[in-house]
Amino acid sequence: MRLALAEAEQALAEGEVPIGAVIVHGDRVIASAHNQREQLKDPTAHAEMIAITQAAGALGDWRLADCTLYVTLEPCPMCAGAIVQARVPLVVYGATDSKAGAVQSLYQLLGDPRMNHRAQVVPGVLGEQCGYLLTRFFQEQRKLGKK
Repeated sequence: MRLALAEAEQALAEGEVPIGAVIVHGDRVIASAHNQREQLKDPTAHAEMIAITQAAGALGDWRLADCTLYVTLEPCPMCAGAIVQARVPLVVYGATDSKAGAVQSLYQLLGDPRMNHRAQVVPGVLGEQCGYLLTRFFQEQRKLGKK
């Protein structure tokens, strides 16, 4: 999770919403990313989406079996859907997202028995540090008069 936090700090430095993600296969980091929506002008450029693409490339397979995704914020519906599609078996996240969380807060997509894949979830890891970065970012945005 500390590596994901470092990615989130990089996003903050770039003026992006500070969310970072890392994917580990065995004991090896195979993907690390942060939000790049502003930079890439792409609404799908969430940290998780970029990391999933990187991990699939590293493994040469869209199935991310035996992988763990670490992400600083509870995944949104889009990212949770990608996690299901990629068959990620374990997701560890930091801060909860009461406005868009699709893992436990608003929806429980990763544990929904109607889905073709379910992932184990470990919430709240370094949650205070992850949440602090987001709070700091949005306070600054409000000071600047941005939405």
